[in-house]
Amino acid sequence: MTDHRLKLDHLVIAARTLEEGAQFVAAKFGVETVAGGAHPLMRTHNRLLNLWGGAYLEVIAIDPSAGGVESPRPRLFALDDPAMQRRLADDGPQFVHWVARVDRPKSLVRWREQYPARIAPVAAMSRAGNTWGLTVPDDGAFPAWQGAGDGVLPSLIQWDTPRHPSDALPETGIALRTLTGFHPHADAVSEQLAWLGAAHLMRVENTVGAPVLVAQFDLPDGSTLTLGESAEEAMAREEDARQASKRRRGKKTDTQDEPETPPQPD
Repeated sequence: MTDHRLKLDHLVIAARTLEEGAQFVAAKFGVETVAGGAHPLMRTHNRLLNLWGGAYLEVIAIDPSAGGVESPRPRLFALDDPAMQRRLADDGPQFVHWVARVDRPKSLVRWREQYPARIAPVAAMSRAGNTWGLTVPDDGAFPAWQGAGDGVLPSLIQWDTPRHPSDALPETGIALRTLTGFHPHADAVSEQLAWLGAAHLMRVENTVGAPVLVAQFDLPDGSTLTLGESAEEAMAREEDARQASKRRRGKKTDTQDEPETPPQPD
């Protein structure tokens, strides 16, 4: 187990196009994202939204204007995976992943060299003058431990400059309240988070359904917003809807069965 605690760096919204992702975030949060830039190595581009406490929300999509690469590597965050592409095409932009920050003086590259089974290779990334190292498996999939990952386990990032990108983003007043990961192999996820020093950043729950992340945000007007839904939450919502529909039908039947009041004589 590591002797340090990681920090939340950013949350990841994947989209089929950057425009769709930006519209999704604006509709949910009521705030426009700002332009980030292009990632030449991954042939992706992004837009950003500041979160309180030194973190941000990233909208990322494949960049159709990216130049050709002689030997392109798979894109990060499973964006080249046909299953992911079908999800984004059928269901629209989604909260799919999160990234934890490794602060210096600890070196992410050396840490990975010491524990290659635990930590994915570190890719040298750049965007609009910023440079950083990010753990990305060679096949572009999400990081995993003992077969459990699916976006619930974080990628790791280390920035090359002391100033974090969120410092340059407009304030929004939006704060992440809770982050929960649901996974059928919750024990493996919890074990890896503890080893990384990131167990304090996310609650882990078991699920009978597909792995999913759920984030709850506090908005400036005092309301809350939730992104993501577990299988259990979906089933409970559907059951509530069925019960409400049954109650409405019952009331309608009761009304129809009520005898008509006979007219009163003059």
